[in-house]
This record gives sequence, structure tokens and C-alpha cells, in this order.
Amino acid sequence: MDLWNQLMGGFATAGTPINLLWAFLGCVIGTGIGVLPGLGPAVTVAMLLPITSQVEPTASMIFFAGIYYGAMYGGSTTSILLNTPGETGTMVTALEGFKMAKSGRAGAALATAAIGSFVAGTIATVLVTLFAPVVADFAVTLGPPEYFLLMLLAFTTVSAVLGKSTLRGMTSLFIGLALGLIGLDQITGQVRYTMGVPEFMDGIETVLVAVGLFAVGETLYTALYEGRSTQEINKLSSVHMTKKEWKRSIPAWLRGTFIGFPFGTIPAGGSEIPTFLSYAVERKLSKHKEEFGTTGAIEGVAGPEAANNAAVTATLVPLLTLGIPTSVTAAILLSALQNYGIQAGPQLFTTSSTLVWALIASLYIGNVMLLVLNLPLVGLWVKLLKIPKPQLYAGILIFATVGVYGMRQSAFDLYVMLALGLMGVAMRRFDFPTAPVVVGMILGPLAEAQMRNALSIGSGHWGVFVERPLSMGLLVLLAAVLLLPRVWRVMARRR
Repeated sequence: MDLWNQLMGGFATAGTPINLLWAFLGCVIGTGIGVLPGLGPAVTVAMLLPITSQVEPTASMIFFAGIYYGAMYGGSTTSILLNTPGETGTMVTALEGFKMAKSGRAGAALATAAIGSFVAGTIATVLVTLFAPVVADFAVTLGPPEYFLLMLLAFTTVSAVLGKSTLRGMTSLFIGLALGLIGLDQITGQVRYTMGVPEFMDGIETVLVAVGLFAVGETLYTALYEGRSTQEINKLSSVHMTKKEWKRSIPAWLRGTFIGFPFGTIPAGGSEIPTFLSYAVERKLSKHKEEFGTTGAIEGVAGPEAANNAAVTATLVPLLTLGIPTSVTAAILLSALQNYGIQAGPQLFTTSSTLVWALIASLYIGNVMLLVLNLPLVGLWVKLLKIPKPQLYAGILIFATVGVYGMRQSAFDLYVMLALGLMGVAMRRFDFPTAPVVVGMILGPLAEAQMRNALSIGSGHWGVFVERPLSMGLLVLLAAVLLLPRVWRVMARRR
């Protein structure tokens, strides 16, 4: 009953006219960003962070959450019509969705993607409502050794999974950790790595890194390497499904939801793995195997789209209860909370319960809004693809520059943003993932503080990390994440 009362209180807050407006704005912008290839929610949230710093925290988080899951809805449109995923989570949708569109069934592919996203998003939100408070209660019992190892596990998994090589992922992580160390030491007040630059005394703003690496880096990379590319859009057919297509889609939506949700709650590199896994399951179980890769199988769109949206919704569980982001956008959402002086973690459910429950309630509202926005208005979203790239990316650069300058009215911040943008271009060019940089920068100082607290508890002895059963279990899991993939590869080579 207590859970029900809190959720009803959340609906009362999220249902106020101003918060409904922010949710609607987030859903509209998110869908539009998802439709436009190459952008995505991480770039958008990073770009809007400085501008929304004057907005009330609850409204701001509802807005950003709307952008996050709205982009997942919109990303399927370009995957199906253009074979160009608007978001990394919709890469798998392109495999069968584009084939369906080429064979004149674009409407059915778009319908199963939108309805599947709604079904998965709603079920995943129910699971978040039920499990997030339980995880928060458990997290209160964790001490500094467990928190430090949890963050170490987040570092390792995000760095190992994202990008084409573990070494590149780890390099990106260490860049982020190094950036996080700049400024005053949290515990001793010692000045570190400022190189005599007074502006670095307060450290580098996470918002600045996010905007530089994602918004500016993406824009410059597109201008340098992808500016002249053009694509042909498939013809849009009527957005509806036949009775047979409904029958084939429903089991795929449910399977996709329950594959995607667990992956969203662990630091496993976002929604790419569950979508590929869902696609493999649907291909294995389908009675229409001949359609896969030829005319396009509807299950190959329905399952991955559901897995994608369930994984995105599930990222809120570790973000709100442990303060650990399991995707790039979740990392930027964490920095948004920190901007308001709100510390994500188990205490959040007691210190900021109004915000938490309003955010969870807004997920239910947002899912309905997105279904209404996506199915009838798909023709309108497709028109966004006609925006010329030079004007689009010039607009993004202007937004990013105005937003960053508006934070502290500092020209120095603009130089740092440009330097980080150039670093983002170099990282994209040489296949270094940018997500671990943001994760390392946000979680690095927190992990350092927890490690030092743990060593204080253990009187300076590192044995404190193996004395407690849970921390010992996390160490074993950490070793498995690092060693098992290599052992597997060696065994496969010998076979």
C-alpha cells in the first residue's frame, strides 16, 4: 500500500500542467532526435544540460527522461525507412525493418516497432516501480568496500563491452579518470593537476565534457567525414498490422521485454547486446525463417525494439538506487542530478522521494504520449529527414556554444569545449569509445572517495576488500569479466 501511495503521489506531481508540458516537450524532441541519424539522446541531453540548469529539478529530469526514451521510439523510423539507425540501440531493427520496407511493408514494421516500444516500456516501468525501492533498501546496507568494487565493476564492464577492443575502452576510461582528478582533492583539499590554470581549481564540469565529446565532436566528425553522404528513403505505406502480424508480434514483444530489462540494470554497454540477443532468439524460434534476411520478418523488428526500450527503462534502477549509470545517457542524467546538488543512491528514495516517484510516474505518461505521437504522425517525423545536414549541425554547434557559455559566462569554457570536441573527433576516427570517458569522469572521484573510506575502515590494509562476503563476491565477478572473454577466445582458437 505504501508503494501504491507513493506512486499515486508521483502521478499527482507528474500530472501538473507544467510537468506534463515538460514530458510532452521531451517526448517530441526525443522522437525528432531519434529520427535524425547520427544524433541520439546523449548528444541532446548534453547539449540541453546548461540551458535547463535554471529549471526546477523534477521538471528537468522528466524532460530528460522523455528525450531518452523518445529517441528510442524515433530511432526505429530511420532504421526502417533509410537503413540508417538513428540510435545505436536500433541497429538490429534495420536488419529486418529495412527489408520489410523494401518489400512494401514499411507501415507494418513501423507499427510493430511503436506498439512494441509501448508494451515493453510499460512492462519495464512496472518492474522499475516494484524493484527500485527493494534495491534501494538493499543498497543502504552496503559499505565503502562494496561501493568501490561496484564502481570498479561498472568501469570494467562499460570499458570492455563498448568499442571494438578492451584496450581502447580502458584507454578511454583512464582519460575520464584523469579528467576527474583535476581540481581540489575532496578529502585533503590539495590542488591536483591544474597546471597552474586557476579555472581548473573547481575541476572540469561534467556538462562541458559531455557537450564537447558528444555534441561538438559529433558535429565536427560529420562535417569532416560524412557531410556529403546521401540516402534514398523507402516509400511509407499505411501504418497498421494484419491479424497475422499481431499474432506474430505479441510473443516477440514479451520475449524482447524480458531479455532487455535485466541488461539495462547491469553495466553491460547499453541496449546493443539485448537487441542482438533478442534478434538471435526470434530467428531461432520463428516459424518463418525464410523471411529473415530476404523479405523481412516482423519478429525481427518486434523483439529487438521491445528489448531496446525495456533496457533503456531499466537503466533507471541502478542510476537511482546505486548512483551507477549503465549507459552513456544515464551517465549524463547522473551529472544533471549532480548539477542540482542531488546525490543519486539509496538515500535518494528518502531525501528526494517526490522527484523519484514523479520521474517513475512520468514514464507511464510518456509511453502513452509517445504511442500517440508516433503512430498517427509518422509521416511528419519522416519530413525531418529532409533537413539539410549543414544547417542541422550548425544549429547544434550554436546551441552547444550558447549553453556552455551561459553556465559561467566564461570564454575559457568555450576553449575547453572545443579542445574536447577535437578529442572526440580523434576518438571516433580511431574507434575509441567516448562513453567510458564520461563514466570515468563522473564515477572516478566517487570511487576514489569510497576507496579511501574503505581503507580508513581497514586501518590502511587492502584486506578490507576480501574480508566481507559481498565484496569478495564482487572481486570474483570482476575477475570473471576481465578473464573469461580471453579464456573463451583461446579455447575457440584451439578448437
